[in-house]
Amino acid sequence: MEPVYIILIAVAAFVVAGVLGFVLGQIHRKKVAEAAIGSATEEATRIVNDAIAQAESKKKEAVIEAKDEIHKLRSETERELRERRSEVMRQERRNNQKEETLDKKAENLEKKENTLDEKIKNAEKQLSEVESIKRSQLEMLEKISGFTKEQAKEYLLNNLEESLDHEKAVKIMEYEQKTRDEAETLAREVISTAIQRCAADHSAEATVSVVALPSDEMKGRIIGREGRNIRALETSTGVDIIIDDTPEAITLSSFDPVRREVARVALEKLIADGRIHPARIEEMVDRARREVDMTIKQTGERAVIDSGVNSIHPELVKLLGKLKYRTSYGQNVLNHSLEVSYIAGLMAAEIGADVKLAKRAGLLHDIGKAIDHEVDGSHVELGVEAAKKYRENEGVIHAIQAHHGDVEPKTIVACLVQAADAISAARPGARRENVQNYIKRLEMLEEISSSFEGVERSYAIQAGREVRIMVKPDVISDDKMVLVARDIVQKIENELEYPGQIKVNIIRETRATDYAK
Repeated sequence: MEPVYIILIAVAAFVVAGVLGFVLGQIHRKKVAEAAIGSATEEATRIVNDAIAQAESKKKEAVIEAKDEIHKLRSETERELRERRSEVMRQERRNNQKEETLDKKAENLEKKENTLDEKIKNAEKQLSEVESIKRSQLEMLEKISGFTKEQAKEYLLNNLEESLDHEKAVKIMEYEQKTRDEAETLAREVISTAIQRCAADHSAEATVSVVALPSDEMKGRIIGREGRNIRALETSTGVDIIIDDTPEAITLSSFDPVRREVARVALEKLIADGRIHPARIEEMVDRARREVDMTIKQTGERAVIDSGVNSIHPELVKLLGKLKYRTSYGQNVLNHSLEVSYIAGLMAAEIGADVKLAKRAGLLHDIGKAIDHEVDGSHVELGVEAAKKYRENEGVIHAIQAHHGDVEPKTIVACLVQAADAISAARPGARRENVQNYIKRLEMLEEISSSFEGVERSYAIQAGREVRIMVKPDVISDDKMVLVARDIVQKIENELEYPGQIKVNIIRETRATDYAK
């Protein structure tokens, strides 16, 4: 049992030694901690003291800086106040000077008003004296001349009117001569150059279409049994077919040139095919209509290309193509439009205007003639509506509207198109004129010329290109001849439509006749 006791004793001793070691360790650590806390307290106290010292130092520095800033601000404020006081004093001095000046001006104005009042009184007094003198002089003049005041006034006005007529006539002749000298050479050069550079055909269009037949036997086949073929053809095309005694020919008549062309193409196809009956007629008419529509489109496109004009609406191109089948006094309207486009472009190039716009306006100026037989209205109004509908240039629309003088041309392009249209229509061989219209135009020309006071006789000569007027010498003087000629020209321009220009030639002849008895 002794070893067991020994182990127990050893274990107990070991436990006691561990407890004593733990207690001693705790005491030692406590002492070390207390020593560390003491040193940390001393260090903290030192840091706080240093911070307080630094804060006091910075406080003093801040106070010193603030005092310096306050002193500086006070100095600047005092300086600004001194400057403002001096500026206010200067302003007061200027105001005082202005007030003194205004006072002086007011005094001067009062003096001038007083002087003016005196002058007005003197002037009124003098005016009354002048009026009395004038009345006495008028009475004396009436007694001496034997004229009353109204009679003398009428006499003076008549003399003045004659003098003014003479001066107006002289001025008009001077200005006309000056204008001719300056403009005639240039205008002749521009127009002649444009015409020379434009190659144009003579009028050769007919108002009806004639279809040639291989033999007179074909007329009976076209008429058909009891006229059924010709009725079917007229119904399908809307064209009058005239079969008369003309050998080997049939005449097609219609107010619509496109319908007439469709009928011509269809009839030629039927003659070539040889099978002529109502069903075949309808088939050939439909085929001919499609061909004519295609031809219209291609013709319009070719006209646009030939004129050098781009970006035209497709519907306007079709209308241009339709102009191929329209004529005006025998002149083909499409050829006329191309001719006007060329001439307007050439003249625009000569004077430095917009060539492209002039050619475009010239090409489209008669576009209304493609539909004027279908819709009510003049070709000018219809052309303007079509151009607006398809969003054409405003300059082109104005040129279309002004090319016949319906409105006053306001642009150079409008004037060029108007001149080019007149040149194309008036050139030799361009148009054929109806005899009745021609005679009516000559009668109107003589009637307009004879409507003026003092005109004795008038004669239209040179195919209406000149009117010769005989005036009464006792009614129209030499000076008034110029004024009467201008008035007649203006009335002709306003009331008469004519190609080219008309020369107004006034003749005044004084004759003295006596008899020896």
